[in-house]
Amino acid sequence: MKQVVPIRCEGVAVVLLKKSLDQYRVLMLKRAGRMLHNEWCYVGGGIEKGEKAWEAALREVHEETGITEVRLYSANQFEQYYSPMGEYIYTAPVFVGYVDERQPVRLNHEHTEYQWMTFDEAKENAALPGIEDILDFVEKHFVRKAPSEWLRING
Repeated sequence: MKQVVPIRCEGVAVVLLKKSLDQYRVLMLKRAGRMLHNEWCYVGGGIEKGEKAWEAALREVHEETGITEVRLYSANQFEQYYSPMGEYIYTAPVFVGYVDERQPVRLNHEHTEYQWMTFDEAKENAALPGIEDILDFVEKHFVRKAPSEWLRING
């Protein structure tokens, strides 16, 4: 019998995009908590009991940024990492949200600052390897061309 490393999917990641002067920018947040303290990342968080992953994505966006108007898509991509402490593989579906440039960002206690970065800036500042791969993917499939309507979430 072989030892199994469990896979845990209990969170979501959301890449928020807004168009500014004909260029898409990505919302990056500087974390305040213990985990990845002072590192830049996109919106993310846990899925609550009875919640669908896309519902958690919209809730986390609202909690962390105050943004309520989001055109949400499944990125068809997953953030993942191995936890040596917990001995599990964490995976989270990635969502992409288009937001109106006039919507203000209001941070909660989880982050100390935010910036709408270009994709290059976001990749340069990304906290962990893997994040830049997700940003590359989002740029290719959600910025350089219109996303597939099959991925649109009409909640």
